[in-house]
Amino acid sequence: MTSRRLLPAAAREALFGIPSDIGSLERNYVLAEDDLELIATRKSAANRLGLAAHIALLRHPGQGWLDGDALPEALVAWLAEQVAVPSSSLSGYGLRGATRSSHRRLAIRHLHLHAFVPNLHIETAIGLAARAAFDTDDGRRIMARLTHDMKVSQFVLPPVATLERIGIAGRARARRMAAQAINDGLGETLRATMGDLLRNDSELGQSRLAWLRRWPQSKSVGGLDGILDRLEFVRAVSLPSELGQDIHPARLSRFAREGRVAAIDLIEDFGERRRIATVAAQVWELETVLTDAAIAVFEVLTGKLFSRSKSRQEQSWSASKAPVGRLIAMFGGTIDALVDARAQQQDVFEILDAAVGWERLVNVRGDIASYGKLATEDSLLVAARNYRQLRRFAPRFFETFDFSFPKAGEDLRAALALLKEHNRNGRRKLPDKVPMPFSARHWESLVLQDGTPDRRTYETAVVATLRDRLRAGDAWVEGSRDYRRFDTYLMPADEARSALAETGLETDGQAWLNERREKLHHRLDEVERKLARGQLEDVRIEKGRLKITPYEAVTPTATRRLDTMIDGLMPRIRITDLLWEVNARTGFLDAFTDLRSGRVHSDPVAVLAAILAGAINLGLERMANASGQVSHAQLSWANSWYLRTETYSDALARIIDAHHALPFARVWGSAERTSSDGQFFPSGRSSGQANPKYGVDPGLKIYSFLSGQYGSFDAKVIGATTGEAPFVLDGLVGNAAQFNPLVHYVDTGGVSDHVFALFHLLGLMLVPRLRDFPDRRLACFGKPGRWNTLSPIMGRPINESVVLDHWGSDIMRLAASIKTGSAKPSHMLRKLGAYRQQNRLHLALGEIGRVERSLFMLNWIENPRLRMECEAGLSKSETRHSLAKAVFAHSQGRIHDRSHEAQQKRVMALNLVIAAITYWNTLYMDKAAGHLQRGGLLPDPELLRHLAPLGWLHINLTGDYDWDAGAAMRTDSRPLNLTPMRMSA
Repeated sequence: MTSRRLLPAAAREALFGIPSDIGSLERNYVLAEDDLELIATRKSAANRLGLAAHIALLRHPGQGWLDGDALPEALVAWLAEQVAVPSSSLSGYGLRGATRSSHRRLAIRHLHLHAFVPNLHIETAIGLAARAAFDTDDGRRIMARLTHDMKVSQFVLPPVATLERIGIAGRARARRMAAQAINDGLGETLRATMGDLLRNDSELGQSRLAWLRRWPQSKSVGGLDGILDRLEFVRAVSLPSELGQDIHPARLSRFAREGRVAAIDLIEDFGERRRIATVAAQVWELETVLTDAAIAVFEVLTGKLFSRSKSRQEQSWSASKAPVGRLIAMFGGTIDALVDARAQQQDVFEILDAAVGWERLVNVRGDIASYGKLATEDSLLVAARNYRQLRRFAPRFFETFDFSFPKAGEDLRAALALLKEHNRNGRRKLPDKVPMPFSARHWESLVLQDGTPDRRTYETAVVATLRDRLRAGDAWVEGSRDYRRFDTYLMPADEARSALAETGLETDGQAWLNERREKLHHRLDEVERKLARGQLEDVRIEKGRLKITPYEAVTPTATRRLDTMIDGLMPRIRITDLLWEVNARTGFLDAFTDLRSGRVHSDPVAVLAAILAGAINLGLERMANASGQVSHAQLSWANSWYLRTETYSDALARIIDAHHALPFARVWGSAERTSSDGQFFPSGRSSGQANPKYGVDPGLKIYSFLSGQYGSFDAKVIGATTGEAPFVLDGLVGNAAQFNPLVHYVDTGGVSDHVFALFHLLGLMLVPRLRDFPDRRLACFGKPGRWNTLSPIMGRPINESVVLDHWGSDIMRLAASIKTGSAKPSHMLRKLGAYRQQNRLHLALGEIGRVERSLFMLNWIENPRLRMECEAGLSKSETRHSLAKAVFAHSQGRIHDRSHEAQQKRVMALNLVIAAITYWNTLYMDKAAGHLQRGGLLPDPELLRHLAPLGWLHINLTGDYDWDAGAAMRTDSRPLNLTPMRMSA
């Protein structure tokens, strides 16, 4: 066994350190009656307290009181009180070494334990460690399970170093056993095939495995063909469906994940058993990945079919404004002539001919019909004109997959079968009667032309219907991860009720409706009365429309001067030194562990430089050139093996928790009052979407989350044209940091009734700033006529029956699945919204959301402070955008990564560096504010809450990146920059 470490220092301390906080003392160190009886048999106070310590520490952490261990004063006092002796008596304990040894043996016998003897027990312990590593390589989980199982087996735990060696050996055994199980499940022929995938293929110019892994990222027909080519190859390999059935699925995924990041030549250097298992796991995973990728591209291509057709229709209409205007003017003249003829009782045709011209009027009949069709033509008919484009991808896509449907989807199954048969046989004409599976019922009449179905229109409608149902989960593909049957995402009803019990959510639908009815109508009555009496500040009804005077945030003039002074005092620092210093205080680098071994990097410069290369958008090669201390190969290795979603999340949580623990952070209020907002970044044309709101350039949005104390605790990539509302909950549920968001501020883009519903079901409060507030309608139970003053903004009543139908089953299951992390909020919301015509759960959730949105709107109308708090909360997120732009400065701030995974990794790097800058700024803003206060230059400390720890002018973000300036070892604080203060004086 080697001397390698399984645990980082913090985890080792958490598992094996002797705690001193009152909660841990109460949990671990309450002596039982038989303990006290044994302790009482010792004569001296010192011996009684010493024996108590042996018994306590054998229970937790489990190794007993080892020589050299200094006991925390709190633990000594806690035990002394229980055995009724002075805590100072321990100073006289163990003057004879034999006393300590005999007491240790006595405590072991008393607790019915047996000492761990390496020569006798090592195999048993490694077996327990292998069992602990059955489904994980995470050292903390392995060690926690191992120590638990050894305690259950009545072992006194050996020293930590021995336990770590046992854990490492057990993890290696678990890996070998898993690799052997995969090898055994393949058979000789498939094992040879796995080896062949690593050999260079002369036709491809690369190995077949490299070709499989580099599937096209472009959302194009060519990209779809490339994905389907690879999917067909993977299927032809014919891995057994029961592959890995004797090992945990997480272990099989682990092999696949290691294979994804390992270069082909590195995999070739693996031992034979591990090499075959790694390749097989990748091929097994690729079938699912390629399936999801193909369906995602099909979604995009189908969407483009309709969006491009609509765009061309709008362009044609826009180009027709002048002739349409002339036709409208002519039609106006015609009406005027008819009115005059009737008023003068003259011949209509004579007047019309004189005023407009009969021949002229007749000649424009065709133009009128043409422009009328252009303005009103259904999107299906417009999209069907791109039938040739559809035929480039639809037939092969249909043929590749077997789609599953509920009973209600039999009509779509039959339609697909019909089209597939015609494609195989080359037949173009459809039978007179065809299945009509369309969600838009008027499409049936559009498909039928002269009583017979038109092939182009019919196939276009089937493709669009399949796309909608795949997105909603009303059609699915076996083996897919992202396109499964909808209810497979939801946890069982019994588990859901248990998971939601602690939230206090009412599980009885009728009781919930009764309570919300009473509350909503009470609030409607209150606001109605105040509005009628003119008692609502800045709120009124004018000309039948609700008017709310916007709140304009006013920053005190003195704040600007204070901001300038504090900024001038901030120490000047390079971004490299700043990251070193933040790591020295938070230990965030310990979170970046090797994918396989779980160890931290032996050269942390490589990890830090790789993170910064992503955060500032410089790239690994240019960072290597600008650094000097680290090579491109080292950065690539760190980026592949150490920088992952879970390691970024762990590292970020360490910084955020440390930031929130800083006393100065409290000047900005409660961390639990969070906010989120989207920020546009341009990209290469092939990797982004154009959004007219941000100009003509395509790009992506980074949707970021900020705590009330400016902790940037999450960020993710979404499409530039994608709605933000489905993603609002993603950063709040399963947040790795220790604080729990309670109130969340968003702009209009982050709002929908379904988001309101889920916030309520999860016990959170959504506070959006609604630009279209006067156009939104209040809900009520029953008839809305009783609220006359509010009538301009009253909407339809709540559909109680649809809520009752789904409350105790689907709604509870959905909320619990999101709360426990088994379902992603954005994924579920997008599925619910994809095929809303037939998804009654979508309707039920919307009705719940209407109730909660109405209660919020009434609070907003009545409470000006709520409006002010929302503005203040959102301004924090908007301030973060400036820092993000400044950090992400290279390559003109453009994101050129093609894959979503690479884009997300870059965004996580940016967010981590922003969090580090915020932490460092908060630390030194505290020192600067203290300096000003001591000098009498801070007359009102309340002004500090108007400042933000997001400045960067004192930070050198560009240039050469020196990683060896001594900052890594710095333990003291930097002096403030007092030169500007002396100059200003």
